[in-house]
This record gives sequence, C-alpha cells and structure tokens, in this order.
Amino acid sequence: MFNVENVRLAGADIELPRMIPIEQRFAAAAVEDLEAAIRDQVSEHDRANPVAGKRIAITAGSRGVARIDRIVATLVDALAGCGAKPFVVPAMGSHGGGTAEGQRQVLAEYGITEETVGAPVVSSMDTVVVAELPDGTPVHFDAEAAQADGVVVLGRVKPHTDFRGTHESGLAKMIAIGLGKHRGATILHTHGFEAFNRLIPAVAEAVLDVVPIEFGMAVVENAYEHVARIELVPTEKLLAREAELLVEAKRLMPKLLVSDIDVLVVDEIGKDISGAGMDPNITGRAPVNADKFKAVPIKRIVVLGLTEHTNGNACGLGMADVTTQRCVDQIEFGSFYTNSLTSGVPDGARIPMALANDRDAIIAALHMSRGTEDRPARVVRIRNTLSMPRIEVSEAYAQEVADHPDMVALGEPHDWDFDATGTLPPLPADH
Repeated sequence: MFNVENVRLAGADIELPRMIPIEQRFAAAAVEDLEAAIRDQVSEHDRANPVAGKRIAITAGSRGVARIDRIVATLVDALAGCGAKPFVVPAMGSHGGGTAEGQRQVLAEYGITEETVGAPVVSSMDTVVVAELPDGTPVHFDAEAAQADGVVVLGRVKPHTDFRGTHESGLAKMIAIGLGKHRGATILHTHGFEAFNRLIPAVAEAVLDVVPIEFGMAVVENAYEHVARIELVPTEKLLAREAELLVEAKRLMPKLLVSDIDVLVVDEIGKDISGAGMDPNITGRAPVNADKFKAVPIKRIVVLGLTEHTNGNACGLGMADVTTQRCVDQIEFGSFYTNSLTSGVPDGARIPMALANDRDAIIAALHMSRGTEDRPARVVRIRNTLSMPRIEVSEAYAQEVADHPDMVALGEPHDWDFDATGTLPPLPADH
C-alpha cells in the first residue's frame, strides 16, 4: 500500500488548500406537476389510440432518473385508468450483473416494485430475435415485452458517455440496448462504440417496424436533476423527436464553470450517476472516443468511493488517477467485470493507485499535479457528476468565482473535514 509519507520523503511539501463552498447556477425550469403532465398526455394518446384491453410493457432502466418511481407508478395508473393492463420490464442490457434477479433488484432500489407501482415487474433475460440488420446482425428484444400488445419506451434523453450522434442515451438506445438485454447488448457492443451513432437508430428503426411500440415517454432533466420536460412521443415521430430533445438536453446539462483544475475530487461514482461511472461530458475523460469530450482541463482525478445504488459496479474507476482502499473494498467484481466484458472496453475497469484513505489520496494527487509553476493549488470537489450546482473550490479560485456571473460563494474558506481515519463526509446532495 502506498503511504503518503513516501511523498513527503520524496521532497513534496504538500499542504491542502482551504476550500470554499460555491454555487454554480444553471437553467432551472422544471415540470411543476409531473403526475398531471403524464396523465394528461396519456389521456390524449388514448383518445386517438385506445389502449383498453391491451397488455402493455413499460420499460424501466438502471440509471438514476429523477423521480423514476413516481413516473413509472403514474404511467401504470394512467394506462390502467384507460383500461390497459400494464406491467414493468427492466430494460438495462447487461446491468444488474446480467441476471433477471439482479435487474429486479436494481429496480427495487429505485422504489420500483409490484407493491409501489401497482403492476407486475416481469424480469427475464430471455430474448427473441425480431429483426435483422442489412449486415446480418440479429436484433434481440426482451421476450416478455415482445409478447405484449404494446410497449411504452420510457427513458431519459441525454448525451452519451462513449459516442456522439443524433441519438445517444435515450429512447432509441433503450430499445436497442436496454430491451436487447445481455445477449443483444453484447452483440451490438462487438461492433464497437464508433459504430453506435448509426447502429443505435438503425436497430431502433428495425424494432419500430415490427414491434408494437405504443409510444415513447421522454424525460429531459436540468442541471439540478429535476425533470425539465416529460413528453409523450408518438411512435411515428420517435426517432425524429428524440434527436431534437437531445439538443435540448445538451444545452441543459451541468458543467464545471471554473477554468483549469489541478485536482478534481469526486466523492462517488456509479452506474446510477452515469453509464461511465462519472460523466466524461464533465471530466473530459472517456475510455473510448476521448477526443470527442471537451471539458475543462483537469490534471488529476481522485475518486473516493462508490454510490450505494451502483451495487459494487465501479465502471469508470479506470478513468481516475487515484482512489482509496475504501473504494476498492466496495467493488463487486462480478457486476464490475460483466459490464466491461459486455461493452468490450477494459479501460474503465482498471483500478488506479489506491491510497489508504481520502486524505492520502488527495495529497498524492496534489503531489502528482504539481508543475513548474509556483501557484496555489487549484482543487475542485464534487459529490458526483450529477450533483453539480453546489461544489467546493480551493481559495485559488476566489477571484474567479467573484467575477463569474453564474458562480457565487456560499461561505467562508474552511479546512478539510477529515475524521480520525482520514475519511471525508460526503458533500450534500443537491436534491
């Protein structure tokens, strides 16, 4: 185990800078009455396309979508109120360890169970081939959803963490990867992420031609993890409208407003935060297509731990420079490696230098970020790459914060709050 004393013996004289709590301000428009918005749109759809008597599958994914439990429960209630027979299917590719029970457990941790949403949760890894692409690639689809009279594709539209295209994370990907389950996701990933910009919409289009997709329900979030838009998208407009919503999602997403960073401290990463554990749209670091992610320059990244909902899946940890023994101890290697094997990208599954505790990890990163310039350390700390409005920055940014129209200091500079073991309490969540 690397010991921070070795850094000092090597000639580094590291002092942790005092930190200032600040607020980054972003566009904050949000849907005021989420349940009413869903009910109204489902009722309008039903008037034109009656759902009475239909057995309808509703997709639920593995991402930490804002109020996902209430969205699913309201969809169930609204459809049932129109005479349909809704049920929920996990649509998360290989997540949850690539098992039916693991995927059911992921949904339960988001508050999605038969008791909470009022409908069966039908979890299976079985698929059927519903189409074939021109190159011969089979299109797999959840066998339970394929037997339904209709499928409601619920998903959050946002930039993806591994590729750029007209359709990234959203409804098309939910159809192609999420409902493709482990087998379908594995087959599509063999093409490589560089093919996803054309592959995802092509697979979705093939499915739309043969599977009775009832409608899409697109969620767009703002930087505060609130629902900025929830929109029922008719099947015939699904791909075209999603491309437009992606533009909106990119405009609304959070970012780091400060200039160059010596050390970025990330309290937690997880699959519920980002498909990449920590979003490369924020950090600029990605295991593939890294040149497509432009962000503030960061010399070193420290990851302190994993989220509870990631269930030990440390995907993306390999993009950090330093971590902690605490973080390594949280890893459940079954789900961690299953995810990386499915995607065919080993880089995110690598384990960086693991230090004894949070304090040692941060000091080590500061030591490795030192250049020839004699300037105060520029350190930024975030809870995760979703919780971006309230962060902490070192005193070196004090004037930059004061001069920026969208940053404001929330308190005085303070020392780091390590406990006796050198561990930090996590920053508060923004919601």
